[in-house]
Amino acid sequence: MMMELKLYLKSLEGDTKTPITLFKNYVGKEKGFLLESRDEGKGRYSFIARNPFAELQGKGEGIIIREGSQVTIKQGNIMEAVRAYMSKFTVKNHSSIPFIGGGVGTVGYDIVRQFEKLPSPNKDTIQVPDVHLMFAKEMIAYDHFHQQIFIMVLEEDTEDGEKRAESKMKLIEEAIKKDEPLEPSAEFIPSFRNLTSNMTKEEYMQKVEKAKVYIKEGDIFQVVLSKRWILETDEDAFNLYRKLRRVNPSPYLFYLNFGEYQVAGSSPEMLVELRKDKVYTCPIAGTRKRGKDEKEDEILAEDLLSDEKECAEHVMLVDLARNDMGRIAEVDTVKVTEFMKVHYYSHVMHLVSLVEGIKKKEEDAFSVLQSFLPAGTLSGAPKIRAMEIIDELEEEKRGIYGGAVGYFGFDGDMDMCIAIRTMVAKDGKVYMQAGAGIVADSDPEKENEECENKVKALLMAVE
Repeated sequence: MMMELKLYLKSLEGDTKTPITLFKNYVGKEKGFLLESRDEGKGRYSFIARNPFAELQGKGEGIIIREGSQVTIKQGNIMEAVRAYMSKFTVKNHSSIPFIGGGVGTVGYDIVRQFEKLPSPNKDTIQVPDVHLMFAKEMIAYDHFHQQIFIMVLEEDTEDGEKRAESKMKLIEEAIKKDEPLEPSAEFIPSFRNLTSNMTKEEYMQKVEKAKVYIKEGDIFQVVLSKRWILETDEDAFNLYRKLRRVNPSPYLFYLNFGEYQVAGSSPEMLVELRKDKVYTCPIAGTRKRGKDEKEDEILAEDLLSDEKECAEHVMLVDLARNDMGRIAEVDTVKVTEFMKVHYYSHVMHLVSLVEGIKKKEEDAFSVLQSFLPAGTLSGAPKIRAMEIIDELEEEKRGIYGGAVGYFGFDGDMDMCIAIRTMVAKDGKVYMQAGAGIVADSDPEKENEECENKVKALLMAVE
């Protein structure tokens, strides 16, 4: 049965609040999410919700949908189950706020096995769902430009629906007016023990050499080989997120508390975004560490732009993004609107491009996402053979790493970043992962160093 929903809005002055204080006072330690950004374009709104009205988890072909006390268990294709569940709701977004409710969460790297013929031989160390979404009909949006808070409730467009919405908005307003003090994140001294990796430097370098053999034999042009770091900690995951967002501000910042585990990240890279009919993807490939000052940054940026290996790798991945876009976009609408520009982040600089297209009428958010998973910048090219080699060399399932984090909106829009620079906190451990793109002339030591540079911001959040 289709549920038609209306957006009910209430605005409050927000100049004394921040997304962090709103989350702490409204959500606390309950299930919920915080989506933020430190990007000039994306950074206008932050989104906060607690106690989702529904959750969908999928692993392999097993699917669990929880709505309050009702639990539905089924078998099948996970993304089809998400599409079917979300098709029960329809809502028109007449506001300028880009996200007004829907499913927020993770779509892991291994979901690709549902639509590509790939073996699944590796051990699943972290044991989290392939897809995990929290569905929100009550949310807070924080407008950074105007320092306003919007309380958003989706309810039926009836008198009773309006009364329920007003009651819910009143409860949310009371919750966010609490003003409990927060310890500054700079003062955190997280306790962590036993930092280990699933590969030594020597093991990683040996695997790079194996990957180069596959490249020379013509199996692939490139493969992204990653390694994982694990540490033990008793620290609250939200505190780690607070420190991470400070030491590594990024276009995509997120904290997801699923109850049994938490995901905190500061991803620099869009996977794919759908706004009405327009589709965007933003391949990032080519890396240098940041300099000590602006002058050294300029020298390193020039070195990056003149590096034939890095530029060739970037061009290949832009072509792969155009190919992914071409599968779901109308003919002649695929365009590269920004090409190989240097973007600066807290610890590294990257080469970045932007590819756009207009989706075909028969495509939707789910088929669009499927076309781009996994990102070429996290697999290699050609994708399928690269993923087979990743399975062989990495020996553990990636889980969330290399997949996507973001939302599917009830209005049909979607925004997903790549799950990199991301921590998964579960059972007293924090898992972090980083990779490097291996090509024919890769230097194994430099590729290992690139992984270590990328994970540095995450390690700073736990130091």
